[in-house]
Amino acid sequence: MPELLRLALEQLEALPPAIWLRRSGTLYLLVNAAHIGAIGLLIGSIVPLDLRLLGVIKSGPLAVLAPVLARTAAVGLALAVLTGAMLFSVRPLEYLQNPAFVVKMGLLLAGALNAWGVHRGRAWAGVVAGDLPTGGLRLQAGASLLLWLGCLVAGRWIGFL
Repeated sequence: MPELLRLALEQLEALPPAIWLRRSGTLYLLVNAAHIGAIGLLIGSIVPLDLRLLGVIKSGPLAVLAPVLARTAAVGLALAVLTGAMLFSVRPLEYLQNPAFVVKMGLLLAGALNAWGVHRGRAWAGVVAGDLPTGGLRLQAGASLLLWLGCLVAGRWIGFL
């Protein structure tokens, strides 16, 4: 690990919120629970949206469901990143040496980039306007399912390595 990165992570670990989390089992428990809740909000919104885009779920107009589920997923992602960063600050050097953590971060980045690409595309605007999803959008929805569920599994894997 580069020396500058190691020093930055040691500084992160020395910040008051990281110290509070290490010293208080209750605070750590609450932040961890908030992280799990945020992940639930993210996955609980993404999975039905992706399944609807893929045509596995047939009910519900996409023009109504898609924007609501996408916004809910975005809130879940923002909260998961915030609480995850707090949890990371407790032991950043250990987390970066954990292969499951590295995989999780890669999948999270890929999932977020995929979502960004979806929402910038014409196919998404068409779905919101009432059009059927294109083949490309369905492909992105399938990738989204794999990426976010993979991120979830990698997150659980962290504690086992």
